[in-house]
Amino acid sequence: MSTARDQIIQATCELLELQGYHATGLNQIIKESGSPKGSLYYYFPGGKQELVAESVQRVGTIVLNRIRQNLAVEATADEAIRAFIVNIAVNVELSGYHAGGPITTVALEVASTNEHLRAVCQQIYAEWQAAFSDRLVADGVGEGRARSLALVIIAALEGGIILCRTQRSREPLEQLAEEMERLVKSALAA
Repeated sequence: MSTARDQIIQATCELLELQGYHATGLNQIIKESGSPKGSLYYYFPGGKQELVAESVQRVGTIVLNRIRQNLAVEATADEAIRAFIVNIAVNVELSGYHAGGPITTVALEVASTNEHLRAVCQQIYAEWQAAFSDRLVADGVGEGRARSLALVIIAALEGGIILCRTQRSREPLEQLAEEMERLVKSALAA
């Protein structure tokens, strides 16, 4: 059973993903979470900024754990990264092209106006990049090259998700999965 605090965070994540930071108001979060107004300020005395920071951090950690788990399943990094991207494509499609994570939406909206939330998003992306880099290094890619490839993977994933949602098709991520598999395979062979 989730607590009122968890319900508030979950509702915030869903609303951020669906409509973005600026369009998501505290009254709507309260309504969607089914929590009393006082509980929002009790759990998040810093208001919307604190709530959004904690919400995107929670999603960031969930995604980080999924990245690590998925990268550990396949025998090679190229296969693991391809499978991970295809899995995202399927999930974006299953969501009716609404899914893709609130981190991108928040980062796009606040990177130049809210230093705290920008830093939270930066940290999340850095952790994701490190997870991909670690797997690449474990498979024999040099550390510098692995960091660069991991950055390309994160940037391509974020762009691929946006394209899937825009085109209402999982094809952009499926094409990305194939290209990333080739790119990583060539790095492994180098």
